[in-house]
Amino acid sequence: MERVVITGIGAVTPIGNSVPEFWEGLTSGKNGIAPITRFDTEGYKATVAGEVKDFDATKYIEKREIKHMDLFCQYAIAAATEAMEQAGLTEGSFDPFRAGTLVASGIGGIQTLSDEQTKLNERGPRRVSPFCIPMMIGNMASAYISMKYGLKGSSFSPVSACASGTHAVGEGMRAIRHGYLDIAVVGGTEASITPIAVAGFSNMHALSTEEDAEQACCPFDARRSGFVMGEGSGMLVLESLSHAKARGAKIIAEVSGYGTTSDAYHITSPDPTGEGPSRAMTMAISDAGLTPADIDYINAHGTSTPVNDKCETNAIKIAFGEQAQKVQISSTKSMTGHLLGAAGAIEAIACALAVHDDVIPPTIHYEQADPECDLNYVPNQALPTTVNAAISNSLGFGGHNATVLIRKYQD
Repeated sequence: MERVVITGIGAVTPIGNSVPEFWEGLTSGKNGIAPITRFDTEGYKATVAGEVKDFDATKYIEKREIKHMDLFCQYAIAAATEAMEQAGLTEGSFDPFRAGTLVASGIGGIQTLSDEQTKLNERGPRRVSPFCIPMMIGNMASAYISMKYGLKGSSFSPVSACASGTHAVGEGMRAIRHGYLDIAVVGGTEASITPIAVAGFSNMHALSTEEDAEQACCPFDARRSGFVMGEGSGMLVLESLSHAKARGAKIIAEVSGYGTTSDAYHITSPDPTGEGPSRAMTMAISDAGLTPADIDYINAHGTSTPVNDKCETNAIKIAFGEQAQKVQISSTKSMTGHLLGAAGAIEAIACALAVHDDVIPPTIHYEQADPECDLNYVPNQALPTTVNAAISNSLGFGGHNATVLIRKYQD
């Protein structure tokens, strides 16, 4: 089987619109959460979010195309552009039918759907845009990236709620490992800080109602009360090691393990036993030929909800046994908010950079320990330390669990 390596990464996030800005933000403990500016939050239970700031789509997309493209696709193209440029891949430099695109989105073009529904209600059916459907549907980020770079291999969009981005990374790895592709542009994208999404999540009591942006998202802390929505995109260029070496590509890290399970338990709540995510972790570690003792860092799903963080802590204890008290864990959502379908992709990038630079990003806003969350959560300050292997966990509504394992590249 082929080894799979990362040769390019791209990011658009609430703490920076490029990978260097994102990584500097993570390692410095930057808070990307602030009062919502996209709409008037009067009457809403949740009033803060991790919005992308100062994003200029014209750097990546022709102006005439932007008006026919939902924001989630714009974010995806920006992140993919950065990743492809770092990888040094251009159309014509690879076999197009051996290059695929797996880009996830949990919700897709929800702002477009909302806007066009308003037109329908107020002005009638003839006023609905003919671009409504292609702007709205969740596969279009993958489609646009494949068209921009001439990627003619497998192109599709995993949809598994908040596990979508991790599934995209894992399935892309598998496609290369088993010889179906040489290259896969993988990741996730989301732009759902919209009135209907915020109201919907709020009314199911999923979001934090804390108005102080410095207190709203505190994963594993006893004060946690709900997640904070984020937005943006993370993209990774995966390649077979043989393909990357043949063209002299610079290798960032290696993706060497993947595990995925389903709780089969509840539409929104994780199984409190932690059995599902623990098995996903165990599968990913075994898939890489490693043991729990080999894992230096866990980028936790860590949403800052009472149930999730307790469940994930239990899952880590099951999967790691005695090693659970030794492994370093952090939730970068404390800085970015929860990017939903893009979360797993941006957190896989965080793991790749952690193993590349030997720095573990912190869990910020950690002040009050919870007896039910009693592991090492790297509170408030980044931790410089050797990181040879890291795993990233994602848990999605519907009971979807996914873990990817990223390790230092060694020839």
